[in-house]
Amino acid sequence: MKVLVIPDIHLKPYMFQRAAELMEKGEAEQAVCLMDIPDDWDNEYNIGLYVETFDAAIGFAEKYPDTLWSYGNHDLCYMWNERESGYSAAASWTVQEKLLELKRTLPEGNEIRYIQKIDNVLFCHGGLMDYFVRHVVPSSKYHDVDEAVRIINGLHHDYMWNDASPIWHRPQYSPVRMYKPRKLLQVVGHTPVDRIYRNGNVISCDVFSTYRDGRPIGTKEFTVIDTKTWEFCGIV
Repeated sequence: MKVLVIPDIHLKPYMFQRAAELMEKGEAEQAVCLMDIPDDWDNEYNIGLYVETFDAAIGFAEKYPDTLWSYGNHDLCYMWNERESGYSAAASWTVQEKLLELKRTLPEGNEIRYIQKIDNVLFCHGGLMDYFVRHVVPSSKYHDVDEAVRIINGLHHDYMWNDASPIWHRPQYSPVRMYKPRKLLQVVGHTPVDRIYRNGNVISCDVFSTYRDGRPIGTKEFTVIDTKTWEFCGIV
């Protein structure tokens, strides 16, 4: 299956508009969004932009109900009342309400999760380390990928709000073993990169982020990946 990956949003509603155009052109059969919908440099009080961005996400979910959504740390911090870089106390209520609206928009059985899986490809915000799986999944379930993912998706704050979790880990900076590197490919955002690239079994694709002054860090391309062959490309 060809999948369009929508990386970290950070208050850029145009990303959903462009993603919809690419879907309409038939560039992919399904989309996955790695979220981090709220928060961007110096926009803590721009509540209108928060609303506009979430409404764009909800509109995309309505138009493409089979889209899969993976929580980012900037989404969860509002659900879990965690303060982190970029958190907007002024937008807190808005983000919580809009996340609930997005959840209600999705069809039954298509919940927002930490990790989404299509074929042997995992989509998550940060990246799934082997160490983390061995720590939270019973050894008898370690080799059952579907069951391991199910268990992790059922975890709560105390397991997930740390640098080793799949919403926070940064494989780009930490050369640790990822979960089942010969069997699984992982597609991740979270860490801004200047281009889409693969290292080991991880494809990094957060290429829409910016520096504080607004300069782009990456190429502003969406990743299209074939989940059967693992071939991928960037498309503007």
